[in-house]
Amino acid sequence: MGPREFVVLMAMSMALQALAIDAMLPALAGIAQDLGVSDPNRRQLIVGIFLIGSGLGALIPGSLADRYGRRPVLLAGLAVYIALSLGCALVTDFSSLLVLRAAQAVGSAGLSVLPSAIIRDSHGGDAMARQMSTITVIFMLVPMVAPSIGLAVLLVASWRWIFALLALMGAIVALWVWFRLEETLDPANRQPIRPMTIATNMVTAASDRASFGYVIGGGLILSALFGYVNCAQQLVGEHFGAGAYFPLIFGATALCMAFASFFNSRIVERFGARRVSHAAVLISITLSALQVWNASSPGETLLEFMPVIALNICMVGFIGANFSSIALQPFAHMAGAASSVQAFLRMLIGSGIGMVIGLAYDGTARPLALAFLGCGLSALVLVLWSEHGHLFRRINPRGTMREVPLPDTHC
Repeated sequence: MGPREFVVLMAMSMALQALAIDAMLPALAGIAQDLGVSDPNRRQLIVGIFLIGSGLGALIPGSLADRYGRRPVLLAGLAVYIALSLGCALVTDFSSLLVLRAAQAVGSAGLSVLPSAIIRDSHGGDAMARQMSTITVIFMLVPMVAPSIGLAVLLVASWRWIFALLALMGAIVALWVWFRLEETLDPANRQPIRPMTIATNMVTAASDRASFGYVIGGGLILSALFGYVNCAQQLVGEHFGAGAYFPLIFGATALCMAFASFFNSRIVERFGARRVSHAAVLISITLSALQVWNASSPGETLLEFMPVIALNICMVGFIGANFSSIALQPFAHMAGAASSVQAFLRMLIGSGIGMVIGLAYDGTARPLALAFLGCGLSALVLVLWSEHGHLFRRINPRGTMREVPLPDTHC
């Protein structure tokens, strides 16, 4: 497999979960109506439960992939994704839909965890950040078009066919992985399935100071983004009156993030992941303060809201991949376990707080604006802690970092 095909395949594997979230947005009202849900905020659970399940499930596949290899674990996740997408298409009540969505998210969490480990198997330093940014560009095309895809399905069929489409997309990626992806795990780096070994690896990955601030800070930045995703249909589509233009507006914000990721992939090796992401955090805090100001003013309009939120989401494109790459650098010999525990923490924080942000929606943009500001400031404090009070430092011109020793597997 050539490098371009590899990048596209990794991006599509990750994008399946994004498709399972964003393609639902135009259908939330219809699903709620068909399944008898009266509380308009409760329909957000279709998205929120999936995000939380993805976070919880992220703790599992990394250790399995460190033992059995990346390829079989990735294929197992795809099988779960396909089967439970079909199950969601056949539900008859809202509670069953939420249960299946949670199970689907947990079982397919490897789709978002394993690409990072696969990339870490062969890349390091700022080169890994560039690879992740390139993948994010393609990955972000899915949220850009997913609501429009969901809306297109609704124009000719019921919301159930959106889940059927998810199953079809999962099957295409599964066949691609089966026939084209080779195993990337070095046999020398295979980890035994021993509870103490797994626990030691995960504690090491979760507690290393150089990584911890970036993992938790990344989760907080993600929570603000997820908060926007959870309440976007109500806030943009209903409160600001976007109506049928909502999928296009939502896609435009995703395009901003994709552009940022593309630009990041071009500059990160020159300036370093730290310098780029630290600057983005500071800019995000400034934009968030402007969001709060606008939201506190009476009569905020869509034209006032969207440019600022789009620029702030653009900053996420400069933060996400770089924070993930910095956090994963010390763990070459246990990239699967480290990727799992870090994705678990990011997703659990992001989805949990993101759900709270979404449910705090009160008919205005103020709760979301305050959430962006609070999460940005908290992320800055955590990064300063990890960096011992310094910003914008680069480890060395090559971007290589120290490695955490492989834990003793006999303890």
